[in-house]
Amino acid sequence: MSKRACASVMSFVVVAGIASQSNAQWTVTNLHPAGAAQSEAWAWSSSTDQYGGFARIAGVNRASLWARTAATRIDLHPLAASESYIYGTTGSIQSGWVTVDGIERASMWSGTAASWVDLTPTGASQSRAFGTSGGQQVGWSHIGGIGRASLWTGTASSWVDLSPTGATESWASGTTGTQQAGYAVVGGVARASLWSGSADSWVDMHPVGVVQSIAGCVVGNQQVGYVQLRLGGDARASLWSGTASSWVNLNPAGSTYSIANATDGHQQVGIATFAGLPRASLWSGSAESWVDLHAFLPSDFAYSEARAIVSDGAFRYVSGSGFNTITNRQEALLWVQPIPSPSGIALLGICTLSFARRRR
Repeated sequence: MSKRACASVMSFVVVAGIASQSNAQWTVTNLHPAGAAQSEAWAWSSSTDQYGGFARIAGVNRASLWARTAATRIDLHPLAASESYIYGTTGSIQSGWVTVDGIERASMWSGTAASWVDLTPTGASQSRAFGTSGGQQVGWSHIGGIGRASLWTGTASSWVDLSPTGATESWASGTTGTQQAGYAVVGGVARASLWSGSADSWVDMHPVGVVQSIAGCVVGNQQVGYVQLRLGGDARASLWSGTASSWVNLNPAGSTYSIANATDGHQQVGIATFAGLPRASLWSGSAESWVDLHAFLPSDFAYSEARAIVSDGAFRYVSGSGFNTITNRQEALLWVQPIPSPSGIALLGICTLSFARRRR
C-alpha cells in the first residue's frame, strides 16, 4: 500500500515457503531512476508490462510509470500539479491523485501527463483515487464533512458514494471492476468492507474479537488488509474471502506488525516487521506460508515493502520499494521469480493500503 496507499511501509532468517514455487530463487531489479531522490513502485499492469508509482525529482514527487528498468520511466506529472502519485494501473489506465493549488484531487491517466483527468466530484473539498480495474476507479472524497468511499468510471460526474448508512468515514482502495474493497467506520469502529457498486451493497467483514479491521485490495475471491486485535495493538496482516467468518490471520511467528497490501487471487504480499524493521513479504494463504522477500535484496537495504503481485504464467512479479542505506533513500524495486510449472495468468492486484499510513 500502490499503493500502495501508499501509503506501508530483526530476525534475518529466511523462512522457506510451502511449495517449490515459493522456494524458487527470486531476482531483484532496482527501478530507481537517475536523478531521483526517492522512488516507489505501487502497482503493475500485466497487459502493458508497466509499473506505477512516483519518483521524487528536483524536490517534486512525480507520478511515474516504468517497464521493468529504471531507464524506461514515463513522467505523468501534470503541469498544474505540485505533486502527483500513481496508486493503481491496469491496461492503459492509471489512477492516483495530484495536488493542485493545495487541494488533493483524485486522478486518472492513460499513459501520458497530458491525458490527466480530474475525478474530484462536485462538492468535494479533496479526493484521492487508488485502485483501478474494469473501467472503475475507487478512492475517497471528502464531502459534507465526511470522508466517503468513492467509485468512478472515468469522469468526475460518474462518482458514486459507497459510504454505508451510519458510517462516519469510509474508504475504498481496491476494485475488480465489479466489487470494491476498503473500510467503513460504523459505531466508532473501522470495519473491513466489501461493496458491489453501491452503498446498499455493503458487506461488513469485521471479524469477531478484533477492535479494527481494514481491507485494501480485492482480486478474485480474496481481500487483504489488516486487523488490530486490541486497542493500540499492532497490525496483523489479514486475508478474507468475502465474509467476516472467512478471516485468516497471516502474521508470521515472531512478527510484531504486519500488513497485506495486495493479492493476485492466490498469493498475498505486504510487510512483516521484525526488530522494528519491515520486510517485504509473501504469503500463500496462511501465516506458516510466509516468505521473506527482503532476504533477496542486497545487504545495503535496511527495510522494504511489497506493494503489488501478478504473474504471467512464466514468471511471478512483485513490485515495491526498499530503503538503501548507501544512497540514503527509498528506491523502487521489482522482484521476479520463475514459475516452475505452467499456470494460467493470475489476476492483478491493483490496490493499495496507503491510507493506513497517510502522508499527512
